Amino acid sequence: MALLILPAGLLVLALLAAPMAILFRISLNRFSPTELMVEALTPANYIQAFSDPYYQGVLTTTLLMAFGCTLIALVLGFPAAYSLARMQSRWKSLVTILTLFPLFVGNVIRSAGWLALFGTDGAINASLKGLGLISSSFQMMYTTGAVVVGIVAVVLPYMILTLSAVIESIPRQTEEAAANLGAAPATVFRRVVLPLAMPGVAAGSVLVFILCMNAYATPVLLGGPQFKMMAPAVYDQFVKSNNWPFGAALAFLLLIVTLTLTAAGSAVLGRRYRR
Repeated sequence: MALLILPAGLLVLALLAAPMAILFRISLNRFSPTELMVEALTPANYIQAFSDPYYQGVLTTTLLMAFGCTLIALVLGFPAAYSLARMQSRWKSLVTILTLFPLFVGNVIRSAGWLALFGTDGAINASLKGLGLISSSFQMMYTTGAVVVGIVAVVLPYMILTLSAVIESIPRQTEEAAANLGAAPATVFRRVVLPLAMPGVAAGSVLVFILCMNAYATPVLLGGPQFKMMAPAVYDQFVKSNNWPFGAALAFLLLIVTLTLTAAGSAVLGRRYRR
């Protein structure tokens, strides 16, 4: 068995572990305005990342956005996933393809679409003005709400498809038996469907949370320069400031926080499922 997974293990080691090790080594160097990077072994970049109030705020914003967008995607995705899983029509394949279709479009293109909707002279403001409901344009672009809508639109298909795969494996007879015993639809959902769908909830939430934590294009395009999340902050350090050591430290901070919260969330949801 070990020999079978050895090629995949070596591939992961070469393509993932080795570059991450190099990046970690870079994060221990010092930044110099004249020499850009001076070889060293110092934790100063990590200390700055943890102690600087600005980056504390950036990390807090990233965490709040990730948790909030994951919760919204779960609430919106569960009914859609249940309907897709229980669909017996010949159109089920078409609906599944339509659910997958947004994944074929890049995040930048989708963000450009939201720009056309949310802009000062965009479709929403123009429609409201044409109907006489408003006299001046609403500020929808470069707001937290615009970023939330954009990120949720990106991650929602992942949540729906993950949940529907698990819900589809739940025997329909269990719901029918609960209903026959007098359980209301809300009780059937709470006592039967949701507990059995917890593996899908855990997997979908973890996947969506990771995607939200690492969102880049959507916050930049819909949030504007004043809205900061960790991925754009890492990009700024590498490309705009040429501070590779600090950018690498921010990248590892993002990685550590994401992995820690993902593992903790998986453990909590897994314990709840076993109960």
